[in-house]
Amino acid sequence: MISVAAVTKRYGGMLALDAVDLDIARGEIFALLGPNGAGKTTLISIICGTVSMTSGRVLIGDRDILADYRGARAQVGLVPQEIALDIFSTVWNTVVFSRRLFGRPSDRAYLERLLRDLSLWEKRDARIIELSGGMKRRVMIAKALSHQPEVLFLDEPTAGVDVELRRDMWGLVRRLRDMGVTIILTTHYIEEAEEMADRVGVMKGGRILLVEEKHALMRKLGKRRMTLALDQPLRELPVALADVPLALDHDGRRLVYTFAGSEHGAVPSLLRRLAELGIDYSDLDMTRSSLEDIFVDLVGQRA
Repeated sequence: MISVAAVTKRYGGMLALDAVDLDIARGEIFALLGPNGAGKTTLISIICGTVSMTSGRVLIGDRDILADYRGARAQVGLVPQEIALDIFSTVWNTVVFSRRLFGRPSDRAYLERLLRDLSLWEKRDARIIELSGGMKRRVMIAKALSHQPEVLFLDEPTAGVDVELRRDMWGLVRRLRDMGVTIILTTHYIEEAEEMADRVGVMKGGRILLVEEKHALMRKLGKRRMTLALDQPLRELPVALADVPLALDHDGRRLVYTFAGSEHGAVPSLLRRLAELGIDYSDLDMTRSSLEDIFVDLVGQRA
């Protein structure tokens, strides 16, 4: 649905995007992660046509964003980070006006369903200035979806909103994906990407470090941790286990083993070696790396 080829963006002497290549499939939810200044918003703005690129090529469907700007832009809905609305317009007039901007015919039934999905129907006659911050964010989403785009960009859509709206957003995004809409999400809430995304891209310094299917990424780069509550505390690790990535915790009362999720058989092997050494335990706990743990390993900081 989206093809980005060697897209570069310079602001004076600053390189914001460095020959970025990216392909996004039709109907998928793609999460773009990265620290502040990574280039996420710049890349999205270029694809949406609100920022010009220095060089490269972008296709939305089969439409080139430069050669067929109107056709390409009509396929896209964008929810930017900043709330930008006519504060004296009503909710209903806002979405109707946005739909007409794209030359779409009137469709009251669609707009009513959209506002109901976003819990805005009861506020349809309220002016924007009368709404809370969370309600304004919902109007931004309704505005972006008013012309029934094939691609929806959500740039930090739930930043600063309440938990209820975040859950509503997750549900709406899934319904849109089921309808065939391609969704690109940037977020500082890693749990959103872990909850919703089909694939994940990680950016840093204007480059894409990797693009991977979410579950494959977590299998490949994720780590697992086994914690054993020991019957008797250890003063130090046995020399016979020097080749195993072990650590003692809680004054030697817990043995912590960290290993790659792909290392099948690692745990049974370690447990056999512990039994041979006469090290007994009363409890065992297993945990797995989250997507945020992997993100921190890749970029060196939390989102």
